[in-house]
Amino acid sequence: MTSTLAIAFGFNSGSARSYRSTPRRSRQLGRFFGTGATAGYRPHALGQLILGLGLGLLLATLGGCRSLTPVVPRQIVLKQAWEIESGDRVAGQLITGSLGDVSVQLQGTRLRAPFAGQIELAARGFHCIYFSTAEVPAYLFRYCGVRRPRLGQVEAGEAMGRGSQIQFATLRSQPDGTWAIVEPSDRVLERSLNQPLPALRF
Repeated sequence: MTSTLAIAFGFNSGSARSYRSTPRRSRQLGRFFGTGATAGYRPHALGQLILGLGLGLLLATLGGCRSLTPVVPRQIVLKQAWEIESGDRVAGQLITGSLGDVSVQLQGTRLRAPFAGQIELAARGFHCIYFSTAEVPAYLFRYCGVRRPRLGQVEAGEAMGRGSQIQFATLRSQPDGTWAIVEPSDRVLERSLNQPLPALRF
């Protein structure tokens, strides 16, 4: 019986006898340090384990630092002051749009970046983001009702987020540093709703 078990677990009869004759504490230390009575145990295995755990902890720490980086919403001053704005509540009901916004029902499609640019969270409004681009530097484009927005730099056509109903507004920079809501740009909105054109292959 002993020889059968020894063969099944990779020991010959001699090594099985020597393993039984080794004190229990020595066998435990041998397992831990890779020495002594643990036949076939590689001494460098412990070092590999420690190295792997250290790398795992380092990556987890770096990932945690990125996730803990605070996102500072962009605060702007609007030249127009509406009595009711996106994010306000009237009779306990949430206002999702205001004067100057265009409402768009997305029907499950993704909202896309109209140009290469930057996406920032808006300090006010119902799930609002600002999109800015070097293509039209004097303008900001506000999208409200955006779920799971992708913040930071994006390329043209990349998804900015999702939503069932989006409120779109066009803002123009003013000489005094404020922003004014102007007539919405249908070209920008169209590019935000269309699928990106396929890349040409040569």
